[in-house]
Amino acid sequence: MGLHHRSDYRTNGWIYIAYSLDRSGGTTTVIDRARLAAGNRLTSIERVFEAKPVVSGSEHYGGRLLFANGFLYLTLGDRNTRDMAQYLGDHHGKILRFRDDGSVPADNPFVGRDDAMPEIWSIGHRNPQGLAAQPGSGQLWANEHGPLAGDEVNIIRAGANYGWPLITWGREYYGALVGKGLTRMEGLEQPAHYWVPGIAPSGLAFYSGDRLPAWRGNLFSGAMSRRHLNRLVFDNGRVVKEERLLLDRNWRVRCVVQGPDGNLYLGVDDGMVIRIRPAS
Repeated sequence: MGLHHRSDYRTNGWIYIAYSLDRSGGTTTVIDRARLAAGNRLTSIERVFEAKPVVSGSEHYGGRLLFANGFLYLTLGDRNTRDMAQYLGDHHGKILRFRDDGSVPADNPFVGRDDAMPEIWSIGHRNPQGLAAQPGSGQLWANEHGPLAGDEVNIIRAGANYGWPLITWGREYYGALVGKGLTRMEGLEQPAHYWVPGIAPSGLAFYSGDRLPAWRGNLFSGAMSRRHLNRLVFDNGRVVKEERLLLDRNWRVRCVVQGPDGNLYLGVDDGMVIRIRPAS
């Protein structure tokens, strides 16, 4: 499940929630929006979006929400049905872009094509669980799970194809090559960074605050299988260093955000919210 509110929450009160929903024949992902009333009750609930088609099984939902550049973005996994990630006629294995009411922006890259879902922003994703906008440029970044290893961080561009399952830096869980075993193919995007062995990335945030100045401009990802907070450092737009923080805590980090107070906050599987602040 993903949860987000847009920057003008104080004026309109909308909170956005992405979650999986049972339907006849399987499940899918939906976005609802609601307002928070007294007593922590959700009111004025509206359905903003429902992914198509319904798919049997319960894997690879994605489901990360982000408001950026005036639009709402949603990541969707391939539902463990790989070819869907390359097919423009469904929503799965994609990153989608909407207005805040769920309507489709006219400049989405596949608007007007009869063979494509108009909400699609990018394709070829396996299971993206982190989404962040880079401060200053507004450039969209996402992380996603590879199969056995090959987890990725990608710069997300309109209409781009991120290759799954045609290319990957990972392997099948039983060790075999995926498809033809290719890691590159003309016309398909390469990750900005990838992890072999994998870390099971989830949650993504750039740090731009003043409380932790040594980390300003760094990109943080949760890591569930390797149980740490992953820090990526850039030089001229390229990842030049990786650091693994909090390894001694053994937390499965699912969510990382910068708080309004300038500290970093983590959501971990132990049911805790963790605050990271200066030591002094």
